[in-house]
Amino acid sequence: MADEQLLSLRSSAQYKALGHPMRHRMVNLLRQRPATLGELTAALDSTKGTVGYHVRILREAGLVRLASTRQVRGGTEQRFELVNRGFQLDEETGARFLHDAALAEMSPVRPGDPGHTVLHHVWLTPEEARALAERVENYDHGQRLDPEQGTEAYGLLLSLYRADIPRLPPERPTT
Repeated sequence: MADEQLLSLRSSAQYKALGHPMRHRMVNLLRQRPATLGELTAALDSTKGTVGYHVRILREAGLVRLASTRQVRGGTEQRFELVNRGFQLDEETGARFLHDAALAEMSPVRPGDPGHTVLHHVWLTPEEARALAERVENYDHGQRLDPEQGTEAYGLLLSLYRADIPRLPPERPTT
């Protein structure tokens, strides 16, 4: 990618474009490398017309661009790429959007799968919460971002949020 900074999503068209499961899957494919309509069609087990339509929506939203063209068998083959490898979501909509996206891409659990979902609550000061959020944001996961032979994709959704959990008053001593 030419620009590795995150693209800030601002328009409803961008959220709508990313919100469709087919387009979400396309974005995940294009994070790997630029691809042609034919390559996307094969990877998504879809039709060229359907894939072409969804690529057009992503292009109109400013999320995908034409990377290159070349002449093949009397026609022109187009390769598409993401404008950025990552996107930054706004504070208000982002959490729900990512939650919904993660749920939509979750594959059914197979016996022996290492998947794990858990919800923990911790009590932190605002300063501790900011420090933790910064550590999570800057954490180098040290994992492969590109597919290699013998690997499978796993999602990791981390969220630090202020929880609506009331606090009990201190327990009164019993006499």
